[in-house]
Amino acid sequence: MVTYEWNFPAFDCRLDEQLDRVVTAVHWVYTGVDEDGVTGFMYGSQAVGEPNPDAFTPYPQISKDQVIGWIEPVMDIETMQENITDQINLTKHPVITTLPAPWQTEL
Repeated sequence: MVTYEWNFPAFDCRLDEQLDRVVTAVHWVYTGVDEDGVTGFMYGSQAVGEPNPDAFTPYPQISKDQVIGWIEPVMDIETMQENITDQINLTKHPVITTLPAPWQTEL
């Protein structure tokens, strides 16, 4: 079983006189860890839509769960999880290796 976690190292913000700092894009890292501690990850950025001025959350008060709620509906989470699981499986069961030339003793 793989456990997934979001991390958000940075946000692109538009400086707005009325709403202060408006998030326009979220930079993300999505990590999966299996029961053996083997990890896989993906990273990228996701644009977010214009905020509702009546339900605007000031930048310092934005929560991780809120950001997840912004980006998950517009991302293909199932495909991302499959990609991460494939990475984990390839780490545990590699199909490619680098070897020295047969006449050499070390790489």
